[in-house]
Amino acid sequence: MMKQVVDTVTMKRALTRITYEIIEQNKGLEDLVFVGIKTRGIYLAHRIADRLEQLEGIKVPVGELDIRLYRDDVHKVDHHQEPEISGSDIPVSITDKHVILIDDVLFTGRTIRAALDALMDLGRPQKISLAVLVDRGHRELPIRPDFVGKNIPTSLKEQIHVNVEEVDGTDSITIEQLED
Repeated sequence: MMKQVVDTVTMKRALTRITYEIIEQNKGLEDLVFVGIKTRGIYLAHRIADRLEQLEGIKVPVGELDIRLYRDDVHKVDHHQEPEISGSDIPVSITDKHVILIDDVLFTGRTIRAALDALMDLGRPQKISLAVLVDRGHRELPIRPDFVGKNIPTSLKEQIHVNVEEVDGTDSITIEQLED
């Protein structure tokens, strides 16, 4: 059973709140680079960058990070099939920049660990921060977000789904109760 917990308006407010926090916590925005984790993190990163440009008149570069090769939860490799890799695309050097990683949901922390490994292969940022739309708890690694749109405590028998207009045709966050 799916239950909507965040609608379009509330999601927009959460992204605006993240944008304001980024402005408040950075004394200058010139060295910022937003990096969205594929797939939904990319769209959220673009939205935050657009909102920041509206508020401050500064265009922050936005990159895309593909972490599939860095994940630790992919146990089987099919040697008969080529891996489907679309790659990362970051339009500027991240070396000596303040990179803000952006993702939709923070759960165990393993996706973020993989993203940190992938970033380090691309350059040496001065600082890395983490922005997530939803923090649902249940961390397995010592990873903490710097910017959070919504804290939504969940049980391990629940799953969070973030829908974005660009992929799903609507903006919403739902919780699904998983079968035992």
